[in-house]
Amino acid sequence: MDIRNKLKKYLDDNLKNEKRLFSTAKMKQSISHEEYYDIDMDEEEINMLELPSGTSNINNFIDNELNDNKFQKLLFKFIDDRNLKDSDVYNKAQIDRRLFSKIRSDENYHPSKETIISLACSLELSIDELEELLSSASYSLPKNNKFDLIIRFCFLEKIYDLIEINNLLNEYHCNLLTK
Repeated sequence: MDIRNKLKKYLDDNLKNEKRLFSTAKMKQSISHEEYYDIDMDEEEINMLELPSGTSNINNFIDNELNDNKFQKLLFKFIDDRNLKDSDVYNKAQIDRRLFSKIRSDENYHPSKETIISLACSLELSIDELEELLSSASYSLPKNNKFDLIIRFCFLEKIYDLIEINNLLNEYHCNLLTK
């Protein structure tokens, strides 16, 4: 079976399941928010909640999470583990050197999902590694739209060539990874 037919079958199989889940979610939306949650807490009570990692209040928890750039650390760990040069990675990902430098040096920079996927392609990450990298930047690959399913399919099939991925995305009228 050629790759395009395989992708069509993958999309058909996965989008059907998600559409069924989506219609169930729509039914739940008709139930009011108050029927799910009956919480009446002021700011002081919220700050006193017990949080993971021994955090005493929500403000400390948020500050700690924001200051820990997990994406940057994970990206450069993948690059180092593969013994690659930065230039090899950003050239293969078709990312400008200045953008890559910003990712490396600016802890507060938050790259786009497409940039992260392009970097993951250049590193030839597994689907699990891709999901870990996306998650570290607060992104995911949900199974409810064609773009994300096509990206998921490409990583499952070990298709890392950006031109080929963009051709598949274009066939389904999705945004491209690179312009």
